Amino acid sequence: MNRIKTIILIFLLSNLCLTQIKAQVSFGESVLINNDWKFILKDEPKALQADYNDHHWQKVDLPYDWSVKQQLSPTLASCQGYLPAGIGWYRKNLIIPEEKQGEKVFLYFEGIYNRSEVYINGQLLGKRPNGYISFMYDVTPYIQYGKENMIAVRADHSRSADSRWYTGSGIYRDVYVIYSSPVHIDQWGVYTYPKTVTAKQGVLSIEVNVKNENASTSKLTVKNELVSPDGKIVAQSSGKLDVTANAIGKYSNELKVNVPKLWSLNFPHLYTLNTTIIQDGKIIDKTSTKTGFRSFTFDPNKGFALNREWLKIKGVCLHHDAGVLGSAVPKEVWKRRLQNLKEIGVNAIRTSHNPQAPELYDLCDELGLLVLNEMYDEWEFPKRKWLEGWNVGTPGFEGNFDYFEEWGEKDLADFVRRDRNHISVFAWSIGNEVDYPNDPYSHPVLDGGEDTGFTQAIFGGYKKDAPDAMRLGTIAKKLVAVVKQYDKSRPTTAGLAGVAMSNQTEYPGALDIAGYNYTESLYDKDHQSYPNRVIYGSENRHELNAWKQTRDKEYVFGQFLWTGIDYLGESGKWPSRGFYSGLLDFGGFIKPRGYFRQSLWSDKPMAYLGTYPTPGKGAKSQMKDVWSQLDAENEGANYEEKTPSMDAWPIWNYEEGQSIRVVCYTNAAKAKLLLDGREVGQTKEYDDNTGIIYWDIPYKAGKLEVIGMDKSGNQVSTYQIQSSKAPYALKIISAEKAISKDRGVAQIVMQIVDENGIPVMLSDNEVTCHIAGPAKLLGLEASNNEDMSDYTGNKHRVYHGRILAYIQATGKEGEIKVRFSAPWLKDEVLKILVQ
Repeated sequence: MNRIKTIILIFLLSNLCLTQIKAQVSFGESVLINNDWKFILKDEPKALQADYNDHHWQKVDLPYDWSVKQQLSPTLASCQGYLPAGIGWYRKNLIIPEEKQGEKVFLYFEGIYNRSEVYINGQLLGKRPNGYISFMYDVTPYIQYGKENMIAVRADHSRSADSRWYTGSGIYRDVYVIYSSPVHIDQWGVYTYPKTVTAKQGVLSIEVNVKNENASTSKLTVKNELVSPDGKIVAQSSGKLDVTANAIGKYSNELKVNVPKLWSLNFPHLYTLNTTIIQDGKIIDKTSTKTGFRSFTFDPNKGFALNREWLKIKGVCLHHDAGVLGSAVPKEVWKRRLQNLKEIGVNAIRTSHNPQAPELYDLCDELGLLVLNEMYDEWEFPKRKWLEGWNVGTPGFEGNFDYFEEWGEKDLADFVRRDRNHISVFAWSIGNEVDYPNDPYSHPVLDGGEDTGFTQAIFGGYKKDAPDAMRLGTIAKKLVAVVKQYDKSRPTTAGLAGVAMSNQTEYPGALDIAGYNYTESLYDKDHQSYPNRVIYGSENRHELNAWKQTRDKEYVFGQFLWTGIDYLGESGKWPSRGFYSGLLDFGGFIKPRGYFRQSLWSDKPMAYLGTYPTPGKGAKSQMKDVWSQLDAENEGANYEEKTPSMDAWPIWNYEEGQSIRVVCYTNAAKAKLLLDGREVGQTKEYDDNTGIIYWDIPYKAGKLEVIGMDKSGNQVSTYQIQSSKAPYALKIISAEKAISKDRGVAQIVMQIVDENGIPVMLSDNEVTCHIAGPAKLLGLEASNNEDMSDYTGNKHRVYHGRILAYIQATGKEGEIKVRFSAPWLKDEVLKILVQ
């Protein structure tokens, strides 16, 4: 019994750590105000008024992405995953205690999509069109202390197809009220980075900006204290700072640490910088900042080094949604997803193509994942937005370009200031594919034909009436200057789509390192032509050859696959929820191509088995679920040409005697295949031409097992799949034992099994989730890209016999009882402690 209590305590502590969230404004006292909002999906101009009657509105808790709560329809835009947008209003009564008089009061929003307007007590605080940027308003002049204050937020996503992928709508990230002294650290006012790092000593540079909102000069003491990963104070300093009235003062210093514990991919050691502001002997403000010691090296010939160790970036691009959850994604969900990516060998992510939630960066700091932090998918002109299916029909041209001139540099500055303390961030990207040929910029080089090096469609030749590509260099230099103003410790970059065109402009030269999207064919040529250019793949397909172009070229420091996780939007023709090329599926489970990538990227011994009918007559129809959208990603190749496959599911149920291709993804030197313990086929060596070992064998029911071996024949890895009988029962294969009452999230994985407990991969039963106790169902995710059913219901069909339930605590202690049921199958019940 004591052991069980210990396990439960460990779960509780783990989840409590996840829910102790603090706003990243670096000053004051932050209070999360996500609960008890009112919402309506309708434009109500009078809703800004404090006395407006909202009793008929829907009650919601934030974050709340309204789009994912609506019905999908083939009449809606495919780029948004066939989900609606519109205009919505949120309202909340907030009581500011009387004892807060004399303090400053702020509202901080981590993200509202998009074109937001925020009001308090009928007073407009401001407008912020960018849907990904975090921002703050000073509400002090409008507060009624000791009384209710009405917050009203309008989000205008009426340009429903304004992005190439699913964005979500409304207040989809956290909201805080911030209390502070009139003299306080400025917003994002603590900036720290490792200036120099060796094994013997680390030097941490610190800059503290303090804002004085009083009418007279404030004489202050600024104290910095550095705490090591094991909780010991290892360095500290203090100094005087006088800040004149209504001004910002800056205090800079350095802290030195002997033999620092370095932050690395395998050992992500984090230090804590405690900053305190003292006036007249009293603490008036304080904040804590996670930081660390690590060094980056970028070399045009040798690539990238972390802490002076040369390595290859094995990265993935990530959008910010999570399937049925839309863009309102709890931290626990991201943690599980990132851990699964690390498990298969991923060491870096690219935030495609906008700032993500602060929690994602916290997790990358903690887990040891490098981050290429990116801003902007378009600048001053719109790109094509596909409405009837990816690359199908007539595109639309809605977008977020119209406010770029006014807000572009301001948004970029806030992006850098917010995220610059994250030790995991290794570069700032100022754009993705803004140089896509004729979408919208054009240049005479586009008349050069096939020999120019373009790997994408260029929508015809040079268009003299289109925007001039020479603008790319002009804008890039402005944006790079903004980044450098707020962080000189990291390089700037961008994902170049039309490299051959951009090379005719000043765009690549404005960057410190150059990202190439799908342009491996230009690596050697450009390395020769631009010997000082640092090159990497900022966006790449999954084919083995694309990886070899990085693996075998010392000067190419890495690649970022498109994509790490399946995401909503950029959908194919209906039915299609989203883009299906992820290493993980919508539910965060490892897909077959994820295991294939693990065989290429992981240092841990591994093996995996997948199967499909041997290519030939009638095979394609049986593989429809695998190839439906991958055809587009793999440039329309026929099924018969795509062998052996990196997308073979672990299924061993076919007709007796049918010829089946069995594929093995492994990093072992060779492998052998066993059926019920007897070797079938012959032992085969790893094939570096395909990265896959395979056998064509007649199907026979039983247990199929692969043994991975080293060169001497010693077993180093194994994997097995087994024929199943008919569906018999529901079985929970993983779940949390306990969660925090403060909106902790349980992620319950349920699998349909046969009478012997073997997973039934071919099952598609409809499962119902019943919940009793202090919790609610956030959604059921089976990860089927073609399932266009309701995202919000408690009934859903499994996919490959599996489904994931997201269940969130609602604020009270107690016990949750979760029951899964399906017609003709045995139920499964789980109890979860909420504390």
